[in-house]
Amino acid sequence: MKSKDLFSLENKVIVITGATGVLGESFALAVAAAGAKVAILGRNEDKANTRVKAITEAGGEAIAVITDVLNEEALVAAKNQILNTWGTIDGLVNAAGGNIPGATISPDQNIFDINVADTQKAVELNLFGTVYPTHVFGRVIAEKGKGSIVNISSLAAQRPLTRVLGYTMGKNAIEGYTKWMAVELAQRYGDKVRVNALAPGVFLTEQNRSLLTNPDGTFTDRAQRFVNHTPFGRLGSPEELNGTLIYLLSDASAFVNGETILVDGGFNAYSGV
Repeated sequence: MKSKDLFSLENKVIVITGATGVLGESFALAVAAAGAKVAILGRNEDKANTRVKAITEAGGEAIAVITDVLNEEALVAAKNQILNTWGTIDGLVNAAGGNIPGATISPDQNIFDINVADTQKAVELNLFGTVYPTHVFGRVIAEKGKGSIVNISSLAAQRPLTRVLGYTMGKNAIEGYTKWMAVELAQRYGDKVRVNALAPGVFLTEQNRSLLTNPDGTFTDRAQRFVNHTPFGRLGSPEELNGTLIYLLSDASAFVNGETILVDGGFNAYSGV
Protein backbone atom coordinates (compact mmCIF):
# COMPACT_ATOMS: atom_id res chain seq x y z
CA MET A 1 0.00 0.00 0.00
CA LYS A 2 1.34 3.42 -0.94
CA SER A 3 1.92 5.73 2.00
CA LYS A 4 -0.69 8.21 0.75
CA ASP A 5 -3.26 5.40 0.61
CA LEU A 6 -2.75 4.75 4.34
CA PHE A 7 -4.53 8.03 5.06
CA SER A 8 -7.33 7.51 2.55
CA LEU A 9 -10.93 7.16 3.70
CA GLU A 10 -12.08 6.23 0.21
CA ASN A 11 -15.55 4.63 0.24
CA LYS A 12 -15.66 4.45 4.04
CA VAL A 13 -18.87 5.53 5.77
CA ILE A 14 -18.08 7.92 8.61
CA VAL A 15 -20.68 9.12 11.12
CA ILE A 16 -19.99 12.51 12.72
CA THR A 17 -22.11 13.65 15.65
CA GLY A 18 -22.19 17.36 16.39
CA ALA A 19 -21.42 17.94 12.71
CA THR A 20 -23.53 21.11 12.73
CA GLY A 21 -21.06 22.78 15.11
CA VAL A 22 -17.89 24.74 14.30
CA LEU A 23 -15.44 21.87 14.78
CA GLY A 24 -17.95 19.41 13.37
CA GLU A 25 -18.18 21.40 10.15
CA SER A 26 -14.42 21.31 9.70
CA PHE A 27 -14.34 17.58 10.50
CA ALA A 28 -17.09 16.78 7.99
CA LEU A 29 -15.47 18.66 5.12
CA ALA A 30 -12.07 17.09 5.82
CA VAL A 31 -13.41 13.55 6.10
CA ALA A 32 -15.32 13.98 2.85
CA ALA A 33 -12.21 15.37 1.14
CA ALA A 34 -10.36 12.22 2.23
CA GLY A 35 -12.89 10.17 0.27
CA ALA A 36 -15.46 9.17 2.88
CA LYS A 37 -19.22 9.15 2.67
CA VAL A 38 -20.30 11.34 5.57
CA ALA A 39 -23.37 11.14 7.78
CA ILE A 40 -23.92 14.64 9.17
CA LEU A 41 -25.60 14.26 12.57
CA GLY A 42 -27.03 17.17 14.52
CA ARG A 43 -30.21 18.82 15.75
CA ASN A 44 -30.17 21.83 13.41
CA GLU A 45 -31.64 20.73 10.08
CA ASP A 46 -30.69 23.90 8.20
CA LYS A 47 -27.05 23.64 9.24
CA ALA A 48 -26.97 19.91 8.48
CA ASN A 49 -28.32 20.51 4.99
CA THR A 50 -25.78 23.30 4.48
CA ARG A 51 -22.96 20.88 5.37
CA VAL A 52 -24.34 18.30 2.93
CA LYS A 53 -24.59 20.88 0.16
CA ALA A 54 -20.98 22.00 0.69
CA ILE A 55 -19.74 18.41 0.50
CA THR A 56 -21.79 17.44 -2.55
CA GLU A 57 -20.80 20.61 -4.41
CA ALA A 58 -17.17 19.65 -3.79
CA GLY A 59 -17.82 16.25 -5.37
CA GLY A 60 -18.33 14.26 -2.17
CA GLU A 61 -21.23 12.28 -0.78
CA ALA A 62 -23.13 13.08 2.41
CA ILE A 63 -26.54 12.84 4.06
CA ALA A 64 -28.14 14.91 6.82
CA VAL A 65 -29.39 12.91 9.80
CA ILE A 66 -31.35 14.91 12.36
CA THR A 67 -31.03 13.35 15.81
CA ASP A 68 -30.22 13.91 19.48
CA VAL A 69 -27.12 12.23 20.93
CA LEU A 70 -28.83 11.88 24.32
CA ASN A 71 -31.86 10.07 22.87
CA GLU A 72 -31.10 6.39 22.25
CA GLU A 73 -34.31 5.78 20.32
CA ALA A 74 -33.52 8.68 17.98
CA LEU A 75 -29.98 7.38 17.51
CA VAL A 76 -31.25 3.93 16.55
CA ALA A 77 -33.48 5.58 13.93
CA ALA A 78 -30.45 7.52 12.70
CA LYS A 79 -28.43 4.31 12.48
CA ASN A 80 -31.17 2.68 10.42
CA GLN A 81 -31.27 5.67 8.07
CA ILE A 82 -27.53 5.42 7.50
CA LEU A 83 -27.58 1.65 6.99
CA ASN A 84 -30.53 1.94 4.59
CA THR A 85 -28.52 4.48 2.60
CA TRP A 86 -25.03 2.98 2.57
CA GLY A 87 -25.33 -0.45 4.20
CA THR A 88 -22.52 -0.09 6.70
CA ILE A 89 -20.60 2.16 9.11
CA ASP A 90 -16.79 2.25 9.15
CA GLY A 91 -16.05 5.09 11.53
CA LEU A 92 -17.59 7.28 14.21
CA VAL A 93 -16.49 10.74 15.33
CA ASN A 94 -18.12 11.77 18.62
CA ALA A 95 -17.90 15.53 18.11
CA ALA A 96 -21.10 16.45 19.96
CA GLY A 97 -20.39 18.23 23.23
CA GLY A 98 -19.27 21.56 24.59
CA ASN A 99 -19.75 23.79 27.57
CA ILE A 100 -22.98 24.92 29.21
CA PRO A 101 -23.04 28.52 30.52
CA GLY A 102 -24.70 27.51 33.79
CA ALA A 103 -21.84 25.07 34.47
CA THR A 104 -19.24 27.85 34.24
CA ILE A 105 -18.06 29.61 37.40
CA SER A 106 -17.44 33.34 37.14
CA PRO A 107 -14.37 34.79 38.91
CA ASP A 108 -16.50 36.57 41.52
CA GLN A 109 -18.74 33.57 42.20
CA ASN A 110 -18.39 31.37 45.29
CA ILE A 111 -17.42 27.94 43.94
CA PHE A 112 -19.79 26.33 46.41
CA ASP A 113 -22.71 28.17 44.82
CA ILE A 114 -22.24 26.54 41.42
CA ASN A 115 -25.37 25.36 39.63
CA VAL A 116 -25.08 21.60 40.20
CA ALA A 117 -27.97 20.80 37.86
CA ASP A 118 -26.27 22.57 34.95
CA THR A 119 -22.97 20.95 35.87
CA GLN A 120 -24.69 17.57 35.59
CA LYS A 121 -26.05 18.60 32.18
CA ALA A 122 -22.54 19.47 30.99
CA VAL A 123 -21.25 16.08 32.11
CA GLU A 124 -24.21 14.35 30.52
CA LEU A 125 -23.79 16.15 27.20
CA ASN A 126 -20.06 15.49 26.92
CA LEU A 127 -19.88 12.00 28.43
CA PHE A 128 -23.20 10.38 27.62
CA GLY A 129 -23.40 12.31 24.36
CA THR A 130 -20.41 10.12 23.49
CA VAL A 131 -21.51 6.91 25.22
CA TYR A 132 -24.93 6.64 23.54
CA PRO A 133 -23.66 7.10 19.95
CA THR A 134 -20.80 4.68 20.62
CA HIS A 135 -23.20 2.02 21.82
CA VAL A 136 -25.49 2.49 18.80
CA PHE A 137 -23.08 3.14 15.91
CA GLY A 138 -20.06 1.46 17.51
CA ARG A 139 -22.00 -1.78 17.70
CA VAL A 140 -22.20 -1.85 13.89
CA ILE A 141 -18.44 -1.28 13.67
CA ALA A 142 -17.66 -3.94 16.27
CA GLU A 143 -19.93 -6.59 14.78
CA LYS A 144 -18.39 -6.15 11.32
CA GLY A 145 -14.98 -6.52 12.99
CA LYS A 146 -13.31 -3.41 11.63
CA GLY A 147 -13.52 0.33 12.14
CA SER A 148 -12.39 3.32 14.15
CA ILE A 149 -14.11 5.38 16.83
CA VAL A 150 -12.70 8.81 17.63
CA ASN A 151 -13.89 10.59 20.75
CA ILE A 152 -13.27 14.30 21.31
CA SER A 153 -11.55 15.04 24.59
CA SER A 154 -9.96 18.36 25.54
CA LEU A 155 -6.90 20.02 26.95
CA ALA A 156 -9.12 20.42 30.02
CA ALA A 157 -8.73 16.69 30.69
CA GLN A 158 -4.93 17.09 30.83
CA ARG A 159 -4.68 20.38 32.70
CA PRO A 160 -7.43 21.60 35.03
CA LEU A 161 -8.72 24.85 33.54
CA THR A 162 -10.41 27.30 35.88
CA ARG A 163 -14.14 28.11 35.66
CA VAL A 164 -15.31 25.22 33.42
CA LEU A 165 -16.06 22.54 36.01
CA GLY A 166 -18.77 20.52 34.22
CA TYR A 167 -16.86 20.51 30.94
CA THR A 168 -13.67 19.42 32.71
CA MET A 169 -15.44 16.57 34.49
CA GLY A 170 -17.09 15.38 31.27
CA LYS A 171 -13.88 15.42 29.24
CA ASN A 172 -11.93 13.59 31.95
CA ALA A 173 -14.62 10.92 31.91
CA ILE A 174 -14.35 10.63 28.12
CA GLU A 175 -10.66 9.77 28.41
CA GLY A 176 -11.43 7.00 30.90
CA TYR A 177 -14.23 5.74 28.67
CA THR A 178 -11.94 5.82 25.62
CA LYS A 179 -9.34 3.60 27.29
CA TRP A 180 -11.94 1.22 28.72
CA MET A 181 -13.77 0.76 25.41
CA ALA A 182 -10.51 0.43 23.49
CA VAL A 183 -9.48 -2.53 25.64
CA GLU A 184 -12.89 -4.20 25.78
CA LEU A 185 -13.65 -3.92 22.07
CA ALA A 186 -10.21 -5.15 21.02
CA GLN A 187 -10.40 -8.16 23.33
CA ARG A 188 -13.93 -9.03 22.28
CA TYR A 189 -13.94 -8.13 18.58
CA GLY A 190 -10.33 -8.25 17.46
CA ASP A 191 -7.45 -6.01 16.50
CA LYS A 192 -9.24 -4.15 13.70
CA VAL A 193 -11.63 -2.30 16.04
CA ARG A 194 -10.07 0.78 17.61
CA VAL A 195 -11.08 3.60 19.96
CA ASN A 196 -8.98 6.73 20.43
CA ALA A 197 -9.48 10.35 21.39
CA LEU A 198 -8.44 13.68 19.92
CA ALA A 199 -7.89 16.45 22.47
CA PRO A 200 -7.99 20.00 21.07
CA GLY A 201 -6.21 22.80 22.85
CA VAL A 202 -7.85 26.22 22.80
CA PHE A 203 -9.83 26.86 19.62
CA LEU A 204 -12.23 29.76 19.22
CA THR A 205 -15.74 28.37 18.69
CA GLU A 206 -19.28 29.55 19.34
CA GLN A 207 -19.36 27.62 22.62
CA ASN A 208 -16.40 29.45 24.16
CA ARG A 209 -16.59 32.78 22.33
CA SER A 210 -18.06 34.63 25.32
CA LEU A 211 -15.20 33.41 27.50
CA LEU A 212 -12.45 34.28 25.04
CA THR A 213 -13.53 37.49 23.30
CA ASN A 214 -14.86 40.87 24.34
CA PRO A 215 -17.88 42.45 22.57
CA ASP A 216 -15.46 44.33 20.28
CA GLY A 217 -13.77 41.08 19.24
CA THR A 218 -10.55 41.56 21.19
CA PHE A 219 -9.22 38.80 23.41
CA THR A 220 -10.31 38.65 27.02
CA ASP A 221 -7.65 38.37 29.71
CA ARG A 222 -8.40 34.64 29.85
CA ALA A 223 -7.78 34.18 26.12
CA GLN A 224 -4.58 36.17 26.29
CA ARG A 225 -3.33 33.95 29.10
CA PHE A 226 -3.98 30.91 26.89
CA VAL A 227 -2.00 32.53 24.09
CA ASN A 228 0.86 33.45 26.42
CA HIS A 229 1.12 29.85 27.65
CA THR A 230 1.12 28.38 24.14
CA PRO A 231 4.61 28.12 22.58
CA PHE A 232 3.05 28.81 19.17
CA GLY A 233 1.76 32.12 20.59
CA ARG A 234 -1.78 31.83 19.23
CA LEU A 235 -5.07 29.96 19.44
CA GLY A 236 -5.74 27.05 17.12
CA SER A 237 -7.80 27.05 13.92
CA PRO A 238 -10.40 24.27 13.51
CA GLU A 239 -8.79 22.94 10.30
CA GLU A 240 -5.59 22.25 12.25
CA LEU A 241 -7.36 19.32 13.91
CA ASN A 242 -8.20 17.61 10.64
CA GLY A 243 -4.90 15.86 9.95
CA THR A 244 -4.97 14.11 13.32
CA LEU A 245 -8.61 13.15 12.84
CA ILE A 246 -7.94 11.62 9.41
CA TYR A 247 -4.95 9.76 10.85
CA LEU A 248 -7.04 8.23 13.65
CA LEU A 249 -9.86 7.21 11.29
CA SER A 250 -7.56 5.76 8.64
CA ASP A 251 -5.40 2.65 8.34
CA ALA A 252 -2.36 4.83 9.06
CA SER A 253 -3.13 4.42 12.79
CA ALA A 254 -3.87 0.68 12.61
CA PHE A 255 -1.89 -0.13 15.79
CA VAL A 256 -2.99 2.93 17.76
CA ASN A 257 -5.64 2.10 20.37
CA GLY A 258 -6.80 3.67 23.62
CA GLU A 259 -4.73 6.82 23.10
CA THR A 260 -5.45 10.53 23.36
CA ILE A 261 -3.62 12.81 20.95
CA LEU A 262 -3.28 16.45 21.97
CA VAL A 263 -3.43 19.16 19.31
CA ASP A 264 -2.65 22.24 21.34
CA GLY A 265 0.32 24.13 19.92
CA GLY A 266 2.50 22.87 22.78
CA PHE A 267 0.36 24.23 25.64
CA ASN A 268 0.41 20.99 27.67
CA ALA A 269 4.16 20.54 27.21
CA TYR A 270 5.06 24.07 28.34
CA SER A 271 6.10 24.59 31.95
CA GLY A 272 5.83 28.36 31.70
CA VAL A 273 9.62 28.92 31.76
